[in-house]
Amino acid sequence: MPEKPVLFKIRRQASPAQKAYWEEFELAWHAGMNVISSLMEIARNPLTRDGKATTPITYDSNCLEEVCGSCAMLINGKARMACSALVAKLEQPIRLEALSKFPIIRDLSVDRSVLFENLKRVKAWVPIDGTYDLGAGPRLTMEDQEQAYPLSRCISCCCCMEVCPQFNRQTGFVGAATISQVRLFNTHPTGAALKRQRLQALMGDGGIQECGYAQNCVEVCPKDIPLTRSISEVGGAVMKQAIGDLLRR
Repeated sequence: MPEKPVLFKIRRQASPAQKAYWEEFELAWHAGMNVISSLMEIARNPLTRDGKATTPITYDSNCLEEVCGSCAMLINGKARMACSALVAKLEQPIRLEALSKFPIIRDLSVDRSVLFENLKRVKAWVPIDGTYDLGAGPRLTMEDQEQAYPLSRCISCCCCMEVCPQFNRQTGFVGAATISQVRLFNTHPTGAALKRQRLQALMGDGGIQECGYAQNCVEVCPKDIPLTRSISEVGGAVMKQAIGDLLRR
């Protein structure tokens, strides 16, 4: 017996200046279909549920295997990756919307450059001098590697920022992803050269003091990164450095 058709309700917006509207699409069900494959199918034949010709849906995607982080969107009201959202496990009609806390570009595509600006703000990189060969870097113990690996799995999807009640234009909060990268690079023997600068960056407006420990971030993270632990450890380090700086005055 064939499965029932799959119904999608997609919130569309042609440009930031134009008004948003909804369109419905109906697709034939097939085993293993996910949200991204469904959007690809709509692109091949962009007809609404009532047979009206329309434009293909604009969205971001790349790896199709939950590695690049680009296909994050709201699926039935929840921030998640579209490539790993299996249609068979979703309640219908399946509602697709762009992430709500980032500037809209078109349809399901948003501008998430704020994350990368925040990463630059905290110098989320390992500094090296590329003018000559410095040889092998410091060795990491197995224990250090096991601690660092989960933090390195961040795919910059911004789901943690979408669900964070403190991440908004009023607070300018940098978000859990940025704080976790501070922890990752501060615990690296070479990256620690910029440890003080990173912690100093988290003391200003939008810094770690804005976190309300709602813990939504760790619940939604598709890579199971221990974000609340990162916030706790980095928060302690920020406080320790702030007190030390005060006493040295």
